[in-house]
Amino acid sequence: MITIALSKGRMFEESMPLLAAAGIVPTEEPGSSRKLIIPSQQPDVRFLLVRATDVPTYVARGAADIGIAGLDVLMEHSAEGLYQPLDLNIGRCRMAVAAPEGFDYPNTLKGCARVRVATKYVNTTRRHFAEKGLHVDIIKLYGSMELAPLVGLADVIVDLVSSGRTLAENNLKVVEEMMPISARLIVHKTALKLKSAQLNPMIEYLEQAVKLNKAA
Repeated sequence: MITIALSKGRMFEESMPLLAAAGIVPTEEPGSSRKLIIPSQQPDVRFLLVRATDVPTYVARGAADIGIAGLDVLMEHSAEGLYQPLDLNIGRCRMAVAAPEGFDYPNTLKGCARVRVATKYVNTTRRHFAEKGLHVDIIKLYGSMELAPLVGLADVIVDLVSSGRTLAENNLKVVEEMMPISARLIVHKTALKLKSAQLNPMIEYLEQAVKLNKAA
């Protein structure tokens, strides 16, 4: 049995065409029931539906053989035991620092002021500012990041940005681009050895599907 860890929502929807190219199609839509384990049309392949932040854990611990997770999640998670053979080129966005309109971000950093940063990406944020030689006060939040600077909880936020519309509607703007983000295929290293006859062709099909998707 090959077990694939996926999260519901956008990641699941964007993954389906790629997986279908490898002949892997779920037997039912995840929104049609509350099942967390869904079989596929291939009798030896099944899906685990988990939180996006838990996908690397399920794969790293061997509860799933492969998974699809955003680079943002992987950067927060210890990648030990994980092989990342493919950038799937889906779930594309960017991680950025955003601040209220009028906030002088460059001069605040130059002045070595202790910047307060609201984010759920604590490890990534700490590394980013440490590489600049800066110590920041990190405030961990799980949602509505844009609210933090508006009520004085934080000076800036670190979050994923797609269109930037939510930032604009809350009088925030991107002040620093950190990195592009997209979804990666992740594989348990031991599973890749023990189940190579099944996993290697699957990875090759997905790689071809990604190339065709880029060319389209």
